[in-house]
Amino acid sequence: MQVNRSSPARPLRRRALPPLAAAVAAGALVATGVVLLGGREPERVAYVAGWNVADRGFTVADVAASGAPEHLTRLMWAFGDVSEDGLCHIPSGRDDQPWELYQRPYAAEESVNGRADRPDQDLAGSLHQLRLLREDHPHLGASLSLGGWSWSTYLSVAARTPESREAFVASCLDLWIRGDLPVLDGGAQGGGGAAYGVFDGVDLDWEWPGGQGDPGNVVHPDDPANLTALVAEFRRQLDALGEETGVGYTLSVSLPGGAEAGSAYEAELFDLVDFATVQGYDFAGPWNERTAHHSNLYAPAHDPRAASVDGAVRRYLDLGADPSRLVVGVPAFGRGWQGVGAEDAGRGQAAEAPADDAYDGPTMAFADLEERDGRRFLDEEAGAYWIYDGDTWWTYDNADVIAIKGEYVLDRGLGGLMMWNLDMDPQGELVRAMDESLDRR
Repeated sequence: MQVNRSSPARPLRRRALPPLAAAVAAGALVATGVVLLGGREPERVAYVAGWNVADRGFTVADVAASGAPEHLTRLMWAFGDVSEDGLCHIPSGRDDQPWELYQRPYAAEESVNGRADRPDQDLAGSLHQLRLLREDHPHLGASLSLGGWSWSTYLSVAARTPESREAFVASCLDLWIRGDLPVLDGGAQGGGGAAYGVFDGVDLDWEWPGGQGDPGNVVHPDDPANLTALVAEFRRQLDALGEETGVGYTLSVSLPGGAEAGSAYEAELFDLVDFATVQGYDFAGPWNERTAHHSNLYAPAHDPRAASVDGAVRRYLDLGADPSRLVVGVPAFGRGWQGVGAEDAGRGQAAEAPADDAYDGPTMAFADLEERDGRRFLDEEAGAYWIYDGDTWWTYDNADVIAIKGEYVLDRGLGGLMMWNLDMDPQGELVRAMDESLDRR
């Protein structure tokens, strides 16, 4: 049994194992690493929030410039939408999806390869840039992530019956894997196979089967069982397509870190996917009246009943998940509160209000948090970090916490680390920390 011994608040210092413990740990990893990880290297996964190409000007060329691709095994492009009829489609309402995804011509200075798009090419936009990125980094996989918080509305409809599941999966593979994009307004972009090869995987981010997602989601009591059946249908059709093309396609699912949402999953699910990412964040936020860590590895000593990454991982292991298929999610953002008292450096204290909006509500990107003034603290035992300036209190993961979580992943033979999301880490600092933390050499 894991015993959590959280240290009191103290200024940041580097964490190091004693020499003997380090030697024993290293020897154990060398001796057992292949068995623990199922013979695979740990995954280094990061999401790209596709809407931030338009909203924040963070393009695929910026991903390339950050150096992140050299340190990742897979990108997840978020998100693909599901229509009211339960089919994959590209909506035109939000951020003009067709334009940004595959119609927008890139100038030379904003392109991955430094060359301007031609007016007559059948693929432009972000998908063409992603294709160029993968050509430069052949090791890098790319999955299209379906759903997310805002676009899981009709996943219950898509998963409801054998017929709906078959039609839904076929539509997703046609659109995103075969790359059959619609031709719109007589434009040159689109057509059969226009985006073939951009994606070699599907990530199903249904938030959440059975409820507790966006209030507008369609919900059905059979959602948990239907999710398993839907994943089985994805596996069947992806494997069949792989026999045609000779390509191995990756299938993953995103899982919640909270205890209640995690009850909606069946053990069979884990035998069908290549890996499952566990959202190890959002344990606390503006809904809390007191400051609390939102991505702590273990429950801190002052709050032993707090949700934690380890608690989430153990729930899925108890459900029957293969450890080597669980990928731990880490945030590239923090949660904040203001009007926070000084006791225990602000941790666990009543707050007057959430912090001011800094990114998307009272959240702030990792890169901006690193530039803030204030005293910084690391709880090595809880795997939690925070900054406090005497009034405002922010909790987030820095490179020290990532190192602790990487060690946790290796010690337990888990499948790797995942980060949400890349525009919050524009210099690739957290991505490099992820990679270094999982290096077993």
